[in-house]
Amino acid sequence: MSPRRIAPLLLVMTLLAAGDALAQDKGSVTPKPLPPLANPNDPHLGAKELFARKLLPSTGPAHVIGSYTKGCIGGAMQMPLNGDNWQVMRLSRNRNYGYPDMIALIKRLAAKAHKDAGWPGILVGDIGQPRGGPALSGHASHQIGLDADIWLTPMPDRRLSREEREEMSAVMMVRPDRLDVDPKVFTPSHVLVLRDAAQEPAVQRIFVNAAIKKALCREAKGDRSWLSKIRPWWGHDYHFHIRMRCPAGAGDCEGQPSQSDDEGCKPSDLAYWFSDAVLHPKPPPEPPKPKPPMTLAQMPAACKAVLHAGDAKP
Repeated sequence: MSPRRIAPLLLVMTLLAAGDALAQDKGSVTPKPLPPLANPNDPHLGAKELFARKLLPSTGPAHVIGSYTKGCIGGAMQMPLNGDNWQVMRLSRNRNYGYPDMIALIKRLAAKAHKDAGWPGILVGDIGQPRGGPALSGHASHQIGLDADIWLTPMPDRRLSREEREEMSAVMMVRPDRLDVDPKVFTPSHVLVLRDAAQEPAVQRIFVNAAIKKALCREAKGDRSWLSKIRPWWGHDYHFHIRMRCPAGAGDCEGQPSQSDDEGCKPSDLAYWFSDAVLHPKPPPEPPKPKPPMTLAQMPAACKAVLHAGDAKP
């Protein structure tokens, strides 16, 4: 791989690795509300400051606007905090809102994880903010209610306390050398849960650490067509990231091109991810300058209406 290509990828990897660490950050049992903005109409103000202060979805039907990394959602649905086979984590973040089809998908996956893998259920991480949009920390995507993080730690067979939901850490699935999964914690049941998620027709991609993709390629039996949806990506050592395609008829949703139907299991498919440049990146000569935050004016125009719409009833 050329140095020209490696340099920007190292920057991306650094940012995404930081996002994975943020996914492990503890929450707060008594979160403090964000302070009022001195000038919310400042055109240079980051849109993340505006969307993070919206505590409830907007009124009206569910409506996806923009792309996974630059968009919002009107009329989002809240994922219930508890179910027969799921529990939502990090409640203080208030990021358990998504498109109704995503909420339904997570509930189905929870039931399948219980039936097929023998898990008591799943632990649900971040989905999105009540009106989507950029978050103050942790994600570049998760903006339109079609992304969701599911912990690779099975749900315990009991109701977690509020303290546990904020402070419990997910289990690292990857060996310290980053070359494979840790067989003490990554089990055949994980293969079944990831298979169940990938076999959902509306799922377009699932992001996992490259070591997890390698293990799936090695251990998947029978119909392996679902492996094409499993994509290696930086981070994702503790959780997997489900991405749904744009809903039918959602003209304001900007999706991604469909990927190849190939399993993605050839040595050449995985070689980059286990190269020395990726596993042991050299720090850049100078720290990268942070980009200015995305402003509301840089987002799809319809997101302004979503931001200023009335609150849906809790």
